[in-house]
Amino acid sequence: MKSLLTAFALTGLLTIAGCAATVPVNYAGGVMVNAAGMTVYTFDKDPVGSGKSVCNGRCATNWPPLKAGTDDQASGGFTVVTRDDGSKQWAHKGKPLYLWIKDTKPGDKTGDGFNKVWWVVKQ
Repeated sequence: MKSLLTAFALTGLLTIAGCAATVPVNYAGGVMVNAAGMTVYTFDKDPVGSGKSVCNGRCATNWPPLKAGTDDQASGGFTVVTRDDGSKQWAHKGKPLYLWIKDTKPGDKTGDGFNKVWWVVKQ
């Protein structure tokens, strides 16, 4: 049964009822990952619930935002924030979500604890 649940978690995308789109994340090994299996992170300097990201410019080059579509809507613990450049980004429990440029393959978590402000999103 556990392996069946793990397989489902690894292959499915989190679908939020009533949302205009599917949030492109799931959990693998207790860690949030995007549809490609890459680890998803939060940034301590993003104020919870502020509705924006403070990671822009070079920061966003190194920590690419988990992009949302223009029609995607908040639902459950997921929200959409508007970035300084006008693009949309997914957030979870009020924290914008990011990837890490130095993670090169699914399962990498090399950004966890980076500068003591970047953290993997755990289940």
